[in-house]
Amino acid sequence: MLAISFNCGNRMRLTQWTDYTLRVLMYCAASQGRVQPVTITEVAQSHGISRSHLTKIVQELSAQGLLETTRGRGGGMRLMKPAADINIGAVVRTTETDFNLVECFDPEHNQCRLNSHCDLKGVFGQAMQAFLSVLDKVTLADLLTQPHSLVAMPKSHRLTSAEPVPGLPDAAA
Repeated sequence: MLAISFNCGNRMRLTQWTDYTLRVLMYCAASQGRVQPVTITEVAQSHGISRSHLTKIVQELSAQGLLETTRGRGGGMRLMKPAADINIGAVVRTTETDFNLVECFDPEHNQCRLNSHCDLKGVFGQAMQAFLSVLDKVTLADLLTQPHSLVAMPKSHRLTSAEPVPGLPDAAA
């Protein structure tokens, strides 16, 4: 599986696995104050995602020590550590398996004839490092407090707890 690929109009994209992983973590973080734990069915319905696919993701997050899961009646999942202690860069590095943006990043499979005369590899390498560097500065808690941008956003423009965020549980629930 290609982790970061150019497709759909040459956009760089993370895998669906990483996307769903981040959604599960954000949903659980937004639900931290609830009495009942979050269920896989709840997240699946909220995001229109396959329950069986989410089950695999939740199992992996549990194995990584990010989620505590309880089976049976009244069971579900909760974050095992505070959202502020979960680094997004670390999560992405764990869920993505291939950061080779172009063929020349992988010496084993590189067939590019321009390799010895091209600086594109260095440019893409710097771009990837910048991408990961930004993610390394972000925690799961940051994603909930600044839903529209990681750029300093005036508090007057941020969503308040009274405004529901699509895909996240209502604070009143």
